[in-house]
Amino acid sequence: MKYKQFEELPVWQAAIEFALKVFEFTDKADFRGFGDTKNQLERATVSISNNIAEGFERGANTELIYFLYISKGFAGECRSMLRLCEHAARFSNFKSEISNLISRAVGISKQLNGWLESLKNSKIKGNRFFTNKEREKIARDKEFAEFDAQMAEFQRQHLEMLEKRQQDTASARAAKELDDDLLAAGVR
Repeated sequence: MKYKQFEELPVWQAAIEFALKVFEFTDKADFRGFGDTKNQLERATVSISNNIAEGFERGANTELIYFLYISKGFAGECRSMLRLCEHAARFSNFKSEISNLISRAVGISKQLNGWLESLKNSKIKGNRFFTNKEREKIARDKEFAEFDAQMAEFQRQHLEMLEKRQQDTASARAAKELDDDLLAAGVR
């Protein structure tokens, strides 16, 4: 599927949901005396979706890949800080919530990794470099692929018809021979 806006991206949506859940957690938990962990966690969380958006809007795969790696790094940073919270006694009442947040961060990292691998293997450089000539070539290639699929289906159906015809001919021939044998034997 081709996305026109970063807001349509499932990984961006997951990052926004993650950020909202982190803000709920940091609003409830007591971070006093825990340094700047709360602010750093909130900033890192927001940076995940922001870097996805910035990379997407730049229109070149090389830049998108760069920003997706940054986003993935921020997801790792969030996991690291959440692991710190997980081990701190003051957050013992939030173990389940922290575990859920870590799982969400891992899911985002996996989505980013899948997208990155896809982009690294793509021949398309990005929307910025997508010319009308390239769009026409892709459309033409798609038409050829559809035609090839139709021809393969036609060939399959034609072969089925020929096989059925051969079976019908063989059955008719066998019935005629049986009939001839019965006539010769005087049974008919």
